[in-house]
Amino acid sequence: MRPQPFTLHFNPKLSLNASGKHVRDGLSTVLCTGENLWLSCDERTSVERLRLTGPQEYGHHTSYSLAELLDLPADAESEIDIEGLASTDHYLWLIGSHSLKRKQPDPDHENVAKQIAKLAKVESDPNRYLLARIPLLLNEKTGDFELHKTAPHPTRANETLQAAQLHGDDDSNELMDLLAQDPHLKPFMALPGKDNGFDIEGLAATPDGRLFVGLRGPVLRGWALVLELLPEFDKHGRLRLGKIGGEQKYYKKHFLDLGGMGLRELRLSGDDLYLLAGPTMDLDGTIAVYCWPNALNQAEDSLIGPDKIRRYFDVPHGHGPTAGKDKAEGMAMLDGNQVLIVFDSPTDARKPAAQQVVADAFRLPKP
Repeated sequence: MRPQPFTLHFNPKLSLNASGKHVRDGLSTVLCTGENLWLSCDERTSVERLRLTGPQEYGHHTSYSLAELLDLPADAESEIDIEGLASTDHYLWLIGSHSLKRKQPDPDHENVAKQIAKLAKVESDPNRYLLARIPLLLNEKTGDFELHKTAPHPTRANETLQAAQLHGDDDSNELMDLLAQDPHLKPFMALPGKDNGFDIEGLAATPDGRLFVGLRGPVLRGWALVLELLPEFDKHGRLRLGKIGGEQKYYKKHFLDLGGMGLRELRLSGDDLYLLAGPTMDLDGTIAVYCWPNALNQAEDSLIGPDKIRRYFDVPHGHGPTAGKDKAEGMAMLDGNQVLIVFDSPTDARKPAAQQVVADAFRLPKP
């Protein structure tokens, strides 16, 4: 399947993080609202907004600092590792990876023992444990969607939209506390994401208030996992997990047979979920787009075999001289017929000019 290229243009004054990494080199998720694209880089504490400027181009880059909209556990220079964006009911939802990270050794360093010792060091970043919503409203004059800390509801006169997040300790939150006791996930909570440990990479929000959270890891004997949550807004202005699927149950678990791949993105279309899936470990491997029909109507925990999932197409990735490059990480629904894929670590071929990167739009098969 031949994709259609879309060129994304970024503002050089907004595009570098504290360590000098450009936003285009670490795109981790993408969402479409109207004529806007929302993107995040996995090493920033901001979300980026672009606007459709041509038939296959997005530009007019705006950056929103999340430290100005939310109460981040750590400072604004400490990465959130945003891995999921979703929108519903005048809110932008976002989620961090919630994962641990292992130190990266340098094989060319003269002190080999020191570099080997790095592999024994596992770190936790408080900002990664973020699940939040931010008011998202259309500016009728500009045609752009905008983020606000608080804002009047556009159609309900007595209601105020308010930014909120799931609370907990600095290196945890209510969701992590629950999953630490889960019989399937407990053994993986202390493992870094790239070691098949717990690692979130996908978010979808439904009109009735539920969230579907995709896990890149762990993958259990070839089965990927999607969590279904029902967040609620309490009287103190905080998000809490509501009961779902049982009297004392705060999440559902849906296991999907994706042939050993983990989730990298979730996108909603009616009652179906489109899935971007790829390797859970830090390696090159098959990346594919699936459809999970009727995903929103699972009354209880579920086991979804390959006969209940449609595999649509594979997404090309780096290999050989481009190994470790062009890793598909984000997927947006452009319309009912196309998905737009963005890539982490893009090759030079995807960067035709300074401040630009090329994304790929794939046409979906007809039902």
